[in-house]
Amino acid sequence: MSTVVDKAQHDAPTPGPVRADRAWPVYRRLLKFSTDYRGLLSVALVGMLIEAAAGGAFTKMMEPIIDETFVGTNAGVNLWLPAAIIGLFVMRGIAGYLADYNMAKAGRGIARDLRVMVLGKYLRLPGMRFDAEPVPSMLIRLGSDSDQVSQAAVDAAKVMIQQSLQIIASLIVMLWTSWQVTLTILVIAPPLSWIMGKVARRYRRVSHNIQDSSALLLQAADQSLSNQQEVKIYGAQAAENARYRAVADTHMRLNLKVEATRAISSAVVQLMGSVGLALLIVIAGYEASQGRLTAGGFVALMIAMMAIIPALKQLTNVQNMLQRGVASAERLFEILDSDDERDTGTRPLARARGEIEFRNVGARYPGQNAPALEDVSFVAKPGTVTAIVGRSGSGKSTLIKLIPRFYAQAQGEILLDGYPIDDYKLSDVRRQIALVGQQVMLFDDTVAANIAYGEMAGVSREALDAAIRGANAMEFIEKLPKHLESGIGSRGGRLSGGQRQRLAIARAMLKDAPILILDEATAALDTESERLVQDALEHLMPDRTTLVIAHRLSTIEHADQVLVLDHGRLVEHGTHQQLLEQDGLYARLHRMQFRDGDGGDRVG
Repeated sequence: MSTVVDKAQHDAPTPGPVRADRAWPVYRRLLKFSTDYRGLLSVALVGMLIEAAAGGAFTKMMEPIIDETFVGTNAGVNLWLPAAIIGLFVMRGIAGYLADYNMAKAGRGIARDLRVMVLGKYLRLPGMRFDAEPVPSMLIRLGSDSDQVSQAAVDAAKVMIQQSLQIIASLIVMLWTSWQVTLTILVIAPPLSWIMGKVARRYRRVSHNIQDSSALLLQAADQSLSNQQEVKIYGAQAAENARYRAVADTHMRLNLKVEATRAISSAVVQLMGSVGLALLIVIAGYEASQGRLTAGGFVALMIAMMAIIPALKQLTNVQNMLQRGVASAERLFEILDSDDERDTGTRPLARARGEIEFRNVGARYPGQNAPALEDVSFVAKPGTVTAIVGRSGSGKSTLIKLIPRFYAQAQGEILLDGYPIDDYKLSDVRRQIALVGQQVMLFDDTVAANIAYGEMAGVSREALDAAIRGANAMEFIEKLPKHLESGIGSRGGRLSGGQRQRLAIARAMLKDAPILILDEATAALDTESERLVQDALEHLMPDRTTLVIAHRLSTIEHADQVLVLDHGRLVEHGTHQQLLEQDGLYARLHRMQFRDGDGGDRVG
């Protein structure tokens, strides 16, 4: 079985620039996401072909316009040329609209698909991933990275195809008008290609660092704003501003590197274009003196050359968009390529009896020498309450996270109803567990939607009302403007702490799972809220296997067994009274709480 360390090391982010030899494979894989949009992209490609052809035709029309209208004064030409020009630009406008709209629709679709895929993947990753990568970094991947990938896959491709077709159309016009002049000025192509290659490599080096810097910028802001009360009360506004400014300065410097590269490369491309233009004038003048080039042909060559220069400039500038997208794509593929939570069990499990047994279980976190848990063994029988106490950092939270398999144990076995918990399907195991924690997970939705959540959506109104009454939540729900259909705000911000806890208990009651985990469910509540929540828990706990972390003493005292953890080891095990009589760690914690608290309201 893989250890917690192995999983974390495998899943941890590995930032770094996209190497040149990996850029094309990443982009090629990225293009596979466009296969669902082949129809849109085909229409867009046809539109771009027509657009380029119309542009080339207009350039070539400059030759008869000059030769017949101004040189030859052919009145007949004056009649059809204006109509032809208008027709070309109408066709070009329609083709351009079709190209732009269909490319944009495909690009936004790819960004949406990637966001949905990456979020779904995050929700299938092991719990250690969320310890290794902060949520702001995940949000950058879902937001900015997905947009950059969309730009690379479609928007950058649109510019590259459009401008490449424009260059090809202009070159065709130039070759058609005078192949001698055209071949002569193509001597600037090799150095121009070399410059664009250098620009692409520089963009690759900087682009990945910009995305990592964006994640740090969001993380720094999230920490300051989420903890604004502590920032204000301790007078840390200046320190937080300074820390944020340092990250923002780094982000600005990286972006300035990109802009400097873009500006210099554009200037060099335009300089080389001017050299080509100068060559065109000299050589075309010579060809005209030899009678091989008309005035109209010279104008057509000049306009075609003038169209190529901005097209080359745009191809150079699009490297920034393209390389940022490739760097972002690699960051997203890193998530999509990560291993899902281990789920190899095949034993069916409709409803467990709820017997949990730990046999010499150990767990370890990455970067820590000491194990989080070591050689822990106990049995929790159905219908009993097991209290888990200990000092901070003793391994209480780690222990309960092993049961729903948020983490994988490094040693030993965890049995559910006599079989290793890994033998069951992951979804079946989690279906047997209800969790009520200190930090209640609520969404910006209605009361009813937050209680009848997930697989419980669509339950009968009678079952929903029974769960609400059992959780002592009906008294405040009936006072809300729309009762069960009232919105509760982001993270339940419109409710008090006790009200949020009672919604979580109602959700657990509605699930009616055989195993109940209470993780400091009454911490940080006032006395009245604590009484209501405690009474609700007493309705919830009977006939289940209940594991309680650092609960109030009233629950601890009546627990069927108390597990005392210290430095990851199970140091004491017995009932409340037995442990007091042993006069060990539990007794010392008990005396400490009674001495320092108001009657020993908490053990750990």
